[in-house]
Amino acid sequence: MTPAARLSAAIDILDRVLAGNSAEQALTNWGRASRFAGSGDRLAVRDLVFAAIRCRRSFAALGGAETGRGLVLGGLRDAGVDPGPLFTGQGHAPPPLTEADSLPPTELPDLVALDCPDWLAPPLRAALGADFAPVMAALRARASVFLRVNSARISREGAIAALASEGIAAQPHGLSSFALEVTENARKIQSSQTYLTGLVELQDAASQAVVQALPLRSGQRVLDYCAGGGGKTLAMAAAGGLQLFAHDANPRRMRDLPARAERAGVRLRLLETADLPRHAPFDLVLTDVPCSGSGSWRRAPEAKWALTPARLAELCRIQAGILDRVAPLVAPGGHLAYATCSMLQAENSAQIAAFLARSPGWLLQSSRLFTPLDGGDGFFVAILRRNP
Repeated sequence: MTPAARLSAAIDILDRVLAGNSAEQALTNWGRASRFAGSGDRLAVRDLVFAAIRCRRSFAALGGAETGRGLVLGGLRDAGVDPGPLFTGQGHAPPPLTEADSLPPTELPDLVALDCPDWLAPPLRAALGADFAPVMAALRARASVFLRVNSARISREGAIAALASEGIAAQPHGLSSFALEVTENARKIQSSQTYLTGLVELQDAASQAVVQALPLRSGQRVLDYCAGGGGKTLAMAAAGGLQLFAHDANPRRMRDLPARAERAGVRLRLLETADLPRHAPFDLVLTDVPCSGSGSWRRAPEAKWALTPARLAELCRIQAGILDRVAPLVAPGGHLAYATCSMLQAENSAQIAAFLARSPGWLLQSSRLFTPLDGGDGFFVAILRRNP
């Protein structure tokens, strides 16, 4: 495919996304219908699509319309590329520029330039303070790829060397003692022997930092209450000496966890909701609760534009309910860890304050907000201790 043909493909896919299809589904459908597209073409088109979704508001302003064509035009202009030579209408190129594709305004309003929905600006400013603009700017860029070294199997230096032998460059990252940032050939990771043999796992650096903040000790009984795919479960297992249990309200989310655990050499037990009282109490319960995902909008940019005040309020109710349900599962003197990949106070510090106000016998030991300025995704973690 020519560069212009890739733009045409991205325009068609973005129009489907704007019509309500998910980006992944739209890309899959396009790929199935475009057998002529090579792997390089598919990756290039994917990058164009996700860049446009991350920067949907500013690209639409720069391109003159919130359409696939407008977003692609805006993306070119944002990158300082003249779209004229690419929009020729020849072959598979997009149709030539028209008067409707007029030049963009010389200066965009702040929230437009930062790709921030208007209604989210006040709560994000309240949470981030002076970091609001830098964080929102960081969310416009593609996220780095991070790995967690399986410290039970290999050292960080050994993992770097193993990856290098397969053509993948990685370097230590300061957010976690076990984090690596991939700097070259990230797309080779999942086919590499280093990954397939469980020496490394894909996991954001801030997510790893959340696990490192947990008060884990050998011999503890630990429950990952919202385990999902099990990234944090496996990271906790690397600490060693734990009796690990994993649970999710939707057990299907854990369908890949047994295979991942086997690959990593980890033993754990999956629990149904009905089993929890029988296995309680636990020394530590981690609740990585459903949230807005505002800290991970680089990786899941559609969520930024889909979030509504009503959905945020619903998520806050779900989070409060989870805290109330898991609190009795914690042993006296044990810990409850609350985590989100959100940067909004309503889901973080306010949620913890409300829980403490209605739950005598608990103490907040520590809390921390990570933002993309730390290098990884945005995350919040609070450690609560139950009175003995």
